[in-house]
Amino acid sequence: MAAAEGGWCLCELLRFFYSLLFPGLIVCGTLCACLVIILWGIRLLLRRKKKSASTSKNGNNEMVIAFFHPYCNAGGGGERVLWCALRALQKKYPEAVYVVYTGDVNVNGQQILDGAFTRFNIRLIRPVKFVFLRKRYLVEDSLYPHFTLLGQSLGSILLGWEALMQCVPDVYIDSMGYAFTLPLFKYLGGCRVGSYVHYPTISTDMLSVVKNQNVGFNNAGFITRNPFLSKVKLIYYYLFAFMYGLVGSCSDVVMVNSSWTLDHILSLWKVGNCTSIVYPPCDVQTFLDIPLHEKKMTPGHLLVSVGQFRPEKNHPLQIRAFAKLLNKKEAESLPSLKLVLIGGCRNQDDELRVNQLRRLSEDLGVQEDVEFKINIPFDELKNYLSEATIGLHTMWNEHFGIGVVECMAAGTIILAHKSGGPKLDIVIPHEGELTGFLAESEEGYAETMAHILSMSVEKRLQIRKNARASVSRFSDQEFEVTFLSSVEKLFK
Repeated sequence: MAAAEGGWCLCELLRFFYSLLFPGLIVCGTLCACLVIILWGIRLLLRRKKKSASTSKNGNNEMVIAFFHPYCNAGGGGERVLWCALRALQKKYPEAVYVVYTGDVNVNGQQILDGAFTRFNIRLIRPVKFVFLRKRYLVEDSLYPHFTLLGQSLGSILLGWEALMQCVPDVYIDSMGYAFTLPLFKYLGGCRVGSYVHYPTISTDMLSVVKNQNVGFNNAGFITRNPFLSKVKLIYYYLFAFMYGLVGSCSDVVMVNSSWTLDHILSLWKVGNCTSIVYPPCDVQTFLDIPLHEKKMTPGHLLVSVGQFRPEKNHPLQIRAFAKLLNKKEAESLPSLKLVLIGGCRNQDDELRVNQLRRLSEDLGVQEDVEFKINIPFDELKNYLSEATIGLHTMWNEHFGIGVVECMAAGTIILAHKSGGPKLDIVIPHEGELTGFLAESEEGYAETMAHILSMSVEKRLQIRKNARASVSRFSDQEFEVTFLSSVEKLFK
């Protein structure tokens, strides 16, 4: 009897749910239809707003080209790409209106342009309109101590909405890696969209780090020690990678900065028909007037590092390897050495990171031999490179490495991380000859630095010549040609 009653209750329950099926489908369909109507209405409103804003004084419609670059006043390689891309487009499309969405609200437009000239020696030939965004804090990693990738990506959608509400362009180019803004501008703004990818937000290498339970700057130790948390994070990463691939595939034109980035974007976005490598512009020509012979203005050797003070740049590895080198110096009677870390600070987090590096130098007892140069002018950077014997780079899987190219062009012998762009595209043989060195561990860096310093002046000079000859393919001129060819589809 009890079994029969249980069967009857189950049948009644199934009948109840079945009776809700069709009303539920009707409600879902109605809600979806309302959502589509609302989104279509927003799109029409934005296009009308765009049409009224883009009409010039003579009654003609002007093409509006916008770059999404919330940190355009920073001094990194991504900003150099932005200014060189703007300059290239202004030469080819002088009648267009150029817009940069930025969150640098503490400066004005002229100060941003002056900063671009001071840092990169780049002067634009046409005016640029800056749209200042007040909600840049939404993409700050400090706002999301957990689920940082997801938080920043969702925050970028809100920041992109703020940008779209202020200016609706004809052509939208994400030049900083906020792929989640692409559908917003394409489907709501009705824009043709392109993206220049410096570094994929998530990569198969990041998935491997979590899967293998390796500790990294984006994989905390307490997660690697817990199999359950590692599995949860791996699922989160796979879901995020799927979403990242969906939004990235909205792009009409995709440009990547290296072979390493190309491999990852092709596997995630799957848009090979519109993806191409556009090596970032490096001011190679400016460094060619630096003599290749070693200067001896001061005794000993100068080692320099060029790169923003971000966690992935792994500056601690440079300081620890340098400390090991100094220990070797005491044992092997090497000449006096000094390490200078040159880079840009974008915000308080970066400044805090520099203070932590200073404390690390003190803990290792090398504070007298390590200097920090922050947001220095281009001429000062050039002076340091002209006097340096070795240029250091320690980022694992660096997407490209403009600082690496600049060191090689300036005649500095480069010692870069054995991964990513430096390994695949930059520190490679030129006509069969050595152009630099690669390393991975503290000991490997220390040993390679000691090896370079023990070389004869003539041997170092030959490597300098090879390196300088190999980097002409990364010049501003080469970038302009490949960039304009890649984005041509956006202007047809």
